[in-house]
Amino acid sequence: MFIWDNAPRKKGRIEIIPMIDVMMFLLVFFVLISMNVIPATGIKTQLPGSAQPDRLTRSFHVVIIIGAQGQIQMEGKDYDLTTLGPALKALRQEHKDIDLVIDGDKASALQNLVDVMDVVKTSGITAVSIAAKKK
Repeated sequence: MFIWDNAPRKKGRIEIIPMIDVMMFLLVFFVLISMNVIPATGIKTQLPGSAQPDRLTRSFHVVIIIGAQGQIQMEGKDYDLTTLGPALKALRQEHKDIDLVIDGDKASALQNLVDVMDVVKTSGITAVSIAAKKK
């Protein structure tokens, strides 16, 4: 009579590769979500209201932020009126078709806006808009 060999049973294993895949998907998911939830980490501003908002038409947009105490930021970097001009001229050299948006806090002094607009005008940028929320 023939007797079959009983092969030793394999022990169950925990496969780690699928778990790593799931963790990577979760990591990518949370990174993408957090990028959309927190769009900018600059000066916090409260926009003034406007009854007639317009859409921007140019391809390259630059945003200058004026804070309530007169701080100036552009592309996440702090500037003052003397350093803003050369930075804008350099951007104008790189991109001929610039649409500049001034995002000023409604508590900011009007003189801060006028000073920034003077610097923008001397840099040669002509398409300037002021950011506002719709009333």
